[in-house]
Amino acid sequence: MADLIAKTAIDRRLADIVTPVIEGLGFELVRLRLQGGETPNLQIMADRPDGGIVVDDCAKISTAVSATLDVEDPIEENYTLEVSSPGIDRPLTRLKDFDSFEGHEAKIETFELIDGRKRFKGALRGTEGSEVLIEIENQGEQVVIGLQFDWLADAKLVLTDELITEMLRQKKAEGSINEDEFDEIEESPDEET
Repeated sequence: MADLIAKTAIDRRLADIVTPVIEGLGFELVRLRLQGGETPNLQIMADRPDGGIVVDDCAKISTAVSATLDVEDPIEENYTLEVSSPGIDRPLTRLKDFDSFEGHEAKIETFELIDGRKRFKGALRGTEGSEVLIEIENQGEQVVIGLQFDWLADAKLVLTDELITEMLRQKKAEGSINEDEFDEIEESPDEET
């Protein structure tokens, strides 16, 4: 099965090491990438199972993961560790993500050509078994197609006004946004010349 959380062999090995640590803290690993360069960067995206990770959570994960990696020592050279939230236009790495974000616009890329294309953009329509359902435009018509999760090379939400509005609504509902903390925007009447 394709693994969108950790693609390469070293990424999968690192994910095997850090996943129990992250889950032990009450979070989920969304994506892990070790990116090369003079000093490699280990990027970890994590979230709460119900969403809503904050900076202090990232610091807590970073401390715990760093201690575990120091003991396990899977990366030979020096590296930097970056722990972050998945963001609003988050990667979709688990089958359940396609259900959680049903109705929102996404970009999906497959490993192989499917009906002459590898890239699909449209509204997520959930899942059916191990298929991801997406509504795309095909010859001027909107159609829902199914793509096997194993076929996916990459998938992420598209940043839209609707997605931003939904995320703000969720944050407000859970109490993590207090509107009283925001300054009111004053509109001045148009000046006549």
